[in-house]
Amino acid sequence: MTATGRSTPATFLGFFDDIRKQMAKENNVSAALFSFNSKGACPVCKGRGAVTTELVFMDPVTTTCEACGGSRYSNEALSYLYKGKNIVEILDMSAEEAEGFFSGRPKICRALHAMVEMGLPYLSLGQPLSTLSGGERQRVKLAKYLGQKGNIYVLDEPTTGLHASDVKTIMKLLDGFVEQGNTVVVIEHNMDVVKLADYVIDMGPDGGTMGGEVVFTGTPQELAEYGQTITADYLRKC
Repeated sequence: MTATGRSTPATFLGFFDDIRKQMAKENNVSAALFSFNSKGACPVCKGRGAVTTELVFMDPVTTTCEACGGSRYSNEALSYLYKGKNIVEILDMSAEEAEGFFSGRPKICRALHAMVEMGLPYLSLGQPLSTLSGGERQRVKLAKYLGQKGNIYVLDEPTTGLHASDVKTIMKLLDGFVEQGNTVVVIEHNMDVVKLADYVIDMGPDGGTMGGEVVFTGTPQELAEYGQTITADYLRKC
């Protein structure tokens, strides 16, 4: 499954269909009514949550849909409840909240637990992936493959913007991927990540147009002991 402009954690991780089925069963209606891409879409904005007005001599203007208030759903869809919450209120829940809310629903809970394990307990189920940081998007994608083996993962700066304690969590998870039989390649500048790598390929000798060459290969210990590079200098200070 690939992410689209309408992708959310719930759709990308594949448990949104199960949520819709539960809503449909509870209310004895069609599951399509709880999709903003189908029958449940706001008739004005067609499930986009916003309306774009084309202007002749200026760039288009996009505003929040007044009919649905940006919820993307029709009034009919919002009138049905599951455990006291409508579909928008469910999608507004964080992964941590939803894990308790959907207890007893194994498939949904497995995906939610994977989000929590990836350090994303705060992320709402319906938040557009386009609004997430690069590191968050990478972790949502990793959550989809948690527990699998035999894969190769390439991550670009997954710790950008993270607190030091969160970096430790991510590294523990990546170690788990390796222990399960996967290969993880990480492009990083964070020395805490470099120190924990099994093997380092140091690119240099400098950054940007002054780089592009392999200046060292080996373990972090070997890099700190024998390396004559900028990375080695920083690593020795850590």
